[in-house]
Amino acid sequence: MSTTETRVLRVSRSFDASPDRVFDAWLDPATTGKWLFATPTGEMVRLEIDARPGGSFVIVERRDGEDVEHQGEYVELDRPQHLVFTFAVPKYSPLITRVELDLVPAASGCDLTLTHEGVLEEWAASTEEGWRSILDGLAASLAVR
Repeated sequence: MSTTETRVLRVSRSFDASPDRVFDAWLDPATTGKWLFATPTGEMVRLEIDARPGGSFVIVERRDGEDVEHQGEYVELDRPQHLVFTFAVPKYSPLITRVELDLVPAASGCDLTLTHEGVLEEWAASTEEGWRSILDGLAASLAVR
């Protein structure tokens, strides 16, 4: 049964990296494909990032022989503290949602709060779990240097 009820999800995580490094990791094609929407057994087959307000991104990962496309448009880029983009996964839903990242300096790096607006109720738990996994992947990516 499908519902049209939506939720706002918030996920927070601390990073042992500066706000600049964390912010840039969301926009740099050389590193983004290693962690953003990447799964342990998937293969990144397309990664396009036009990191400017009004620019867009397309990230396609092949999972078990099936391509999953993630797409969006950048709304706000205020380096290194604030990033906003629209987000959609057309394979699973025609819905376009909004993701907002806020980064705050902390003693050992920074704290990131991700707010995802407009998530369908039926996808809320898996979306929150997905973002937590993605942020863990980002942390691991930033630790390798």
